[in-house]
Amino acid sequence: MFRAGELIAGHSPKRRSVTPGRERSLQTERAIAAYLGLAIGDALGATVEFLTPNEIRHQHGEHRDISGGGWLRLKAGQVTDDTTMSLALGQSILACGSVEPKAAAEAFNAWMRAKPVDIGNTVRRNLITFRKTGIPEAVYCEHDAGNGAAMRTLPVALACYGQAPECIILASRAQAHTTHNNELSDGACEALVFMVQDFLAGRDQAEVEHLHATELVRQHPVFAYDRKRRDNPSGFVVETMQAVCQSFFGTGSFESCLVDVVNRGGDADTTGAIAGMLAGARYGLEAIPRRWLNSLDAGTRIACENQAEALMAMSGT
Repeated sequence: MFRAGELIAGHSPKRRSVTPGRERSLQTERAIAAYLGLAIGDALGATVEFLTPNEIRHQHGEHRDISGGGWLRLKAGQVTDDTTMSLALGQSILACGSVEPKAAAEAFNAWMRAKPVDIGNTVRRNLITFRKTGIPEAVYCEHDAGNGAAMRTLPVALACYGQAPECIILASRAQAHTTHNNELSDGACEALVFMVQDFLAGRDQAEVEHLHATELVRQHPVFAYDRKRRDNPSGFVVETMQAVCQSFFGTGSFESCLVDVVNRGGDADTTGAIAGMLAGARYGLEAIPRRWLNSLDAGTRIACENQAEALMAMSGT
């Protein structure tokens, strides 16, 4: 059974950190970069979570370094629920050999019992319902359009790499609906999974934007991100995706993308995590600033590297 503290404290991962010279496929290298990008964006953004852009400028100037603090009073390099829920989901997928709703719900429930540093209201409410009913799928709710399912999509993208689109969609909804059964959440989760997978395959950024981000807006016009700059994004998945898409598609490097998105403030750990996931898959390991890698909690870094490699191996890559 997954124990949140084991993965994050570094007790469970017994393998050493992935070495740069090890022979791996390009897809696996990018998968590792995506997982590290998620954790780095989470740790970077947590410092300024719930601040406005003006408050960030007043307190930090331009926030560029992983320094901890914030409303959660984290240590430098410590991550929040974005990363730890992803690791919990990934652990359940590896244990089952597939994305299983009951196993995912049980992993999230164990994660919650371990008293994480932060937990969203929708996640808490629907996991408490799962404890009472044993049913792993939350009831559909038009109000459950938060970003709590979108932030943890990466393990699904990696485990299902190379599968048929209809199978990937079913897997994405299997994990998402444990806490967020909502069509806007589904649309965001699926767009992110397919974007990550296309970047792992080496597709061009403009093509990926057209195939998935533009298509998301076509299906759900509320996601349109070509209008006003989305500063101070809330936990509403639409605002999260608008901020992420503006930062990711409007910059040209891993670092500039993450600096741009976290300095928008708001739910900055989650926008940072999602943008970092995409930027890692797009730009690769070599693009991640060394100072950020060195600042990330060592146990978290090893857990992310090991899980990314294991999930890609499960996909047959």
